[in-house]
Amino acid sequence: MSDKLTEIMAWKRREIAPLLRAVPESELAQLHASLPRPPSFTAALRRADGKLAVIAEIKRRSPSAGEIKAGASAVEQAQRYQAAGADALSVLTDENFFGGSLDDLRGVTAQFRTTPPARPCIRKDFFVHPIQVLQAREAGASAILIIVRALTEDEISVLFTAATAAGLEALFEIHTEPEIARAVAHGARIIGVNNRDLAVFKTDLGLSERLIPKIPRDVIAVSESGIFHAADAARVRAAGAHAVLVGEVLMKALNPGALIAEFRGHV
Repeated sequence: MSDKLTEIMAWKRREIAPLLRAVPESELAQLHASLPRPPSFTAALRRADGKLAVIAEIKRRSPSAGEIKAGASAVEQAQRYQAAGADALSVLTDENFFGGSLDDLRGVTAQFRTTPPARPCIRKDFFVHPIQVLQAREAGASAILIIVRALTEDEISVLFTAATAAGLEALFEIHTEPEIARAVAHGARIIGVNNRDLAVFKTDLGLSERLIPKIPRDVIAVSESGIFHAADAARVRAAGAHAVLVGEVLMKALNPGALIAEFRGHV
């Protein structure tokens, strides 16, 4: 881990430092029991028709793309994705680098409660402590992100244990073959190959083609970043991806439904 990812993780640890406290599993379990059960992220990514599932991402900007859709309403974007038939949503809640917030996630999940069908939402952020897991569950998320290369084995274990106690699933994000082994050793059921190197923000779809075949068959494989056209989706689907996570092009699309249909057009 180096460069931009190091900077982001260091910032995140400073950002959440004032919030840190012990978060016992019993507290997370009690919270889970007291709240409505979120829709299943896993179920959404295993489509019965065998076609590629699409996780549509809400993000206003990124370090790699700059401004994507400045000032966009997370709720309105979620409504567009819902109407477009996205299988699940990814909501960026990091403010400093991506222009998101926990209020975005709260607003989106509240929207789905009032106008079903609900879509499972993953809280996309840089997780380092169980307090963030608690926040995600309170905000209505179905899953959290665990970036394997950014965390120690102990940190991964603590985060995954906390997520499980809170009734949340976890997407283990990897970028190298050894990171697949690390994720599997922790019991990952969903592994995402990030085609963008978060250290230098270079994107290579060939990474999914090389790494997805190495993910165990009983684990859901997601290809993240660099999906802009039907041909891109076809490439990663041929490699064995069950789902793609798409942000920038869907945020800018005039007709996200047509684009999602194109992504699913390859079985």
